[in-house]
Amino acid sequence: MKLASWNVNSIRVRRERLLRWLEANRPDVLCLQELKATEAQFPHEAVRAAGYDGAVLGQKGYNGVAILTRAGLPLEDVRPGLDDGTDDSSARLLSARVGSVRIVTVYVPNGQVVGSDKYAYKLEWFKRLRVYLERHHRTSEPLILCGDFNVAPEARDVDRPKEWERSVLFHVDVRAALREVTAWGLTDAFRLHHQEGGFYTWWDYRMLSFPKNDGLRLDLILATRPLTERCTGTSIDRNERKGKLASDHVPVLATFAEY
Repeated sequence: MKLASWNVNSIRVRRERLLRWLEANRPDVLCLQELKATEAQFPHEAVRAAGYDGAVLGQKGYNGVAILTRAGLPLEDVRPGLDDGTDDSSARLLSARVGSVRIVTVYVPNGQVVGSDKYAYKLEWFKRLRVYLERHHRTSEPLILCGDFNVAPEARDVDRPKEWERSVLFHVDVRAALREVTAWGLTDAFRLHHQEGGFYTWWDYRMLSFPKNDGLRLDLILATRPLTERCTGTSIDRNERKGKLASDHVPVLATFAEY
């Protein structure tokens, strides 16, 4: 299974780039985040014409996630949301089964400013995600949790870690919150194959961040042991940040043998 995850930062703006990327890369599964569109606004027909279909959890103007699969690889048991009985209507999590693999894609809250209500919501959302995993899944099953986590896990995932320490994307609290999620039984697939720093998935549109490679690795593919044992390769498609109308995030990819 070749799986990719990509925060497109508006599916309507990035529609043509998405279609070109699908044609060039042909993943078995593509998880999308930050659609900023309702399900009705999602380009279903164009995606089907490209040989893909899938499930969409949309929201007008904000958030939104999707799981796309290539033709002949159906999605089963699609489940939206954290299912924890709250009145939180944010479209941030979508789960489905592809063959024997459970795929969960997430768009974690940004947090805005450390100490704000939105930051508290981000930390609480991580706690809810850990509870969701405990309630609905098992570490013995082949499971992928992927998406935009809006946190860089370690210093090697940030170009200027000292300058980002007080940011919502690298504060000690959000890194600890992410570790609580991974402690459930998940491994960062990218780090199975790449130990060095300098690999990022997000660059700010401002201050020439991309040409300077002044970025952060916020987009992750986390997997349980049955999958990490069969992870044959991972990569970041840095080229997708180039050119007109690029998202500020790029796709991350992982390949798993025998799935």
